[in-house]
Amino acid sequence: MKYRTIGNVTVSAVGLGAMPLSIEHRPDEDQAVATVHAALDAGITLIDTADSYHWHAGERGHNELLIARALARYGGDTSHVLVATKGGRGRPGDGSWTVDATPAHLKRAAEASRKRLGVEAIGLYQLHKPDPGVPWADSVGALRELVDAGTVRAAGISNVTTDQIREAHAILGDALVSVQNRYSPAERDAEPALELTTRLGLAFLPWSPLGGISRSSLDGPSGPASSDTAFHRVAADHGVSPQRLALAWLLHRAPTVIPIPGASRPASILDSARATETVLGAAELEQLEALLPADGLGGRAGG
Repeated sequence: MKYRTIGNVTVSAVGLGAMPLSIEHRPDEDQAVATVHAALDAGITLIDTADSYHWHAGERGHNELLIARALARYGGDTSHVLVATKGGRGRPGDGSWTVDATPAHLKRAAEASRKRLGVEAIGLYQLHKPDPGVPWADSVGALRELVDAGTVRAAGISNVTTDQIREAHAILGDALVSVQNRYSPAERDAEPALELTTRLGLAFLPWSPLGGISRSSLDGPSGPASSDTAFHRVAADHGVSPQRLALAWLLHRAPTVIPIPGASRPASILDSARATETVLGAAELEQLEALLPADGLGGRAGG
């Protein structure tokens, strides 16, 4: 495993996105715990969760509680593991997602997350999504208050624009340590955000980092994943999975990138963790960047 930094904390260069362990079609708890333990065994020290990662109504915090139990049951030292959680979204239980980033809600949510995780202070607390009904400065100001109160040690923001990153950085200063946006071989809209976070020295945590290679847990069961892309061909040359190759490509994008692939089986996260071992040459990176507009991934039209 190789390592990178989020603020002043050193973490594994690949994290575990824990959402699939709690939402629709989630595994049973034994398999979920085994997946977390496999990640830890592989050297992963960053686990990403959220209070809204659950399936049914009335389950808020399901994923946080699951992560806390998995860490407690692990036989080794977990003091170096950074659990990053998020607040500001909800799930009524009908498959939809809501947004509530009012300062009052964020403060209550952070305190509830802290208790579920069983920690004195949350290592990284992220505003899950901007609320169009709340001034951005007010939501970010709540993060500032949570840091100042010691409820959280560092703050992050998610699903944001470059202007929102700049405003949050002005309000939070060094307390802002990360940005989590959707970014993958197929989803490149966050390129400006990646460039800005690199300049600011903020960690960039791509969620759904395997888009175009594998379906995200948010995408549901419909729709095939790509199967004939430049990523698949270069992966075959390296003798690795396309998923591992996609993560290796992300790690080459910038030294601040820390992908957080989701997993619901130990084998999946073990494969993802080994992405740090895959080194891509300049010619391979150029090949992967030569994306065709037909599918956005360098595959043949209609393939």
